[in-house]
Amino acid sequence: MKLHLASLQNALILIVISLWGYLSSETPSLTALIPTFIGLALLLLNSGIKAHKKIAINVSLILTVIVLIGLIKPLLGAIDRNSSIAIIRVVVMFLSTLCALLFFIKYLSRKKKIS
Repeated sequence: MKLHLASLQNALILIVISLWGYLSSETPSLTALIPTFIGLALLLLNSGIKAHKKIAINVSLILTVIVLIGLIKPLLGAIDRNSSIAIIRVVVMFLSTLCALLFFIKYLSRKKKIS
């Protein structure tokens, strides 16, 4: 899979799953939409990633790392609440983001070898 496809897949997963969590919650919080907003930003940056634009790749990488770190607290909260569906939602977003991050690392390590 190519970097832009991994980032696109991650963006779509972040958008869909965080919207699902927000809309299905009995007490929705706007913070549950943070992955949606970051997913939308990643979606907008995707054409730049596909065109190998350095700034788009770097901004997307930073957003991906922020999401990965930011999903830790919601995961711990879902575990504390013992909410199986919330745990699954956060784990899917976490794994998707981790995979995208690995594609960024692989891409950047190849670029350094070429340079």
